[in-house]
Amino acid sequence: MERTVRIDLSDDEADPERVSELTGYLREELLQLDVDRVTAVPGGPAPPGARAVDAAQLGALLVTLGTSVTALNQVVTVLRDWFGRVRRGTRAESRPALRLVMDDDVLEISEASDEQVARALEAFVRRHSATTEARP
Repeated sequence: MERTVRIDLSDDEADPERVSELTGYLREELLQLDVDRVTAVPGGPAPPGARAVDAAQLGALLVTLGTSVTALNQVVTVLRDWFGRVRRGTRAESRPALRLVMDDDVLEISEASDEQVARALEAFVRRHSATTEARP
């Protein structure tokens, strides 16, 4: 069974051109890892409270992890670093949000310190590492 992680990035203040650029940068970083695939997911309905799909949706990527035991940890490390850089590089009124989905587990991060983001992502990896180790 393929293990996949869906990464959704959103920002109510995002410019569509910037959206595409940021998602592309993240995809390029993820492609450097020991994963099988990183594909763009077509935009869906706008998140609750968003004004429009194009303005709200930074991007959605589907990462197929493959058989590497460390792939999820690698993805989360890149994501944490990338998300921190994006948040520091945006205007104060712009608040990027992150959503990870793996199996039935959903992690959503919006307004959090770098330390809180790191702890939440570490907990996400621990939950899924236990699942991976239990598989034959």
